[in-house]
Amino acid sequence: MGIVNVTPDSFSDGGQFFDAQGAIAHGLKLRDDGADIVDVGGESTRPGAQPVPFDVELARVMPVIEALRREDAAVCVDTMKPGVMRRAIEAGCAMVNDVNAFRAPGAIEAVAGNDADIVVMHMLGTPQTMQRDPHYADVVAEVKQFLLERARALEAAGVARERIALDPGFGFGKTVEHNKALFHALPELAALGYPIVAGLSRKRMIGDFTGRAVEERVAGSVAAALLAVQNGASVVRVHDVRETVDAMKVWMQLR
Repeated sequence: MGIVNVTPDSFSDGGQFFDAQGAIAHGLKLRDDGADIVDVGGESTRPGAQPVPFDVELARVMPVIEALRREDAAVCVDTMKPGVMRRAIEAGCAMVNDVNAFRAPGAIEAVAGNDADIVVMHMLGTPQTMQRDPHYADVVAEVKQFLLERARALEAAGVARERIALDPGFGFGKTVEHNKALFHALPELAALGYPIVAGLSRKRMIGDFTGRAVEERVAGSVAAALLAVQNGASVVRVHDVRETVDAMKVWMQLR
């Protein structure tokens, strides 16, 4: 899953693809580099990020989604807003990625009556609060239970099980130790029977391990993606598609 942030303030590439034409070109490049799906988001969810009004987010993402679909790219919309979900699905999005796990009023209804795949992610609190001293009694047990409850709520609303993927939400209300515990638990999460999505690309944890700035975390991010797949992840959400795809190809030939 290749990342296209149509935002001025995302932690890694905020502002680089803020204009629609730049975002479209980047999305097509990611597709050509080997991304199976291009994840388009118009609202930053970095720690401390402020909410974006509905009309602003819609104006950011829809021209990009529509242009990518005209080029037959498979597109995922990254949003917490049911209205954006509906419009994106109408435009041909194949997937909806919600860091709020479809808890907003109307979010489940927005995805229940169609066949788009969905990604349910765990986040502690909101982007504004999630990194303010996050605490768990047992991070693996709590994240696992939350994801199962949200999946069951979606299924009860008529969403077919095979449409649902789960994301433990690395960095979303987690310390480095929480992230490590969840990473080690990827086989346990995969055993739940849903595809697991791992989003580790360029995140603070990679910087903590390597001492590298955001723009220097490609090698660390590729290593994390490779290990995530080895441990049971079905999808990796990455900025550096070409490098990650090459690493996966070599691993698949030599494992």
